Amino acid sequence: MYLTIINNLKNIVAIFMVAMFFSCVNNVKEVKDFLADKNLPVGESENVRYVYKDSGKVVTRLNTPLLYDFSNRKEHPYSEYPEGVVIVTIDKTGTDSTTISGDYARSYTKTSISEIIGNVVVYNHTEKTKLETSQLYWDQKINYFFTEKEFKLTLDQDTIYGTGFESKHNLQNWVMKKTSGELFLKEE
Repeated sequence: MYLTIINNLKNIVAIFMVAMFFSCVNNVKEVKDFLADKNLPVGESENVRYVYKDSGKVVTRLNTPLLYDFSNRKEHPYSEYPEGVVIVTIDKTGTDSTTISGDYARSYTKTSISEIIGNVVVYNHTEKTKLETSQLYWDQKINYFFTEKEFKLTLDQDTIYGTGFESKHNLQNWVMKKTSGELFLKEE
């Protein structure tokens, strides 16, 4: 009698487990919608090393300790780098061209615009030019940087301070607003 009760309990537990297994079926869309409603990422990666190639040549390297993937957003899907990011663009000869770093970043997929916040540094390896600011927007479609925050631009012999800065991604062709600092001009 005791064995019959144990066998019946095992059968009931087995049936219950099978019923639970089949009742927990979700499709991918339902899970993504649930995560989006709860403002949760659809993916999370640690110690990311991403290399972007074009026609077989490396054009960009990205390193970040933590990446959140919010591609489940319908209106504005994005990637978030809450622990900082370092992005290196590579020129046609295969050498580092520009390095961009910051404490936090968010990159919007549809618009190809990234916002980098906190201790932002952009360094042009060829010209030895460095831009420092607290916030920077990067339009990756047209390779253009801009900020309305205070900045410090360090050149070979000059240091320029100001509020509001725009340039190509290699820190050339600047537009500076509200500037101050000492400039050394070459006489011709």
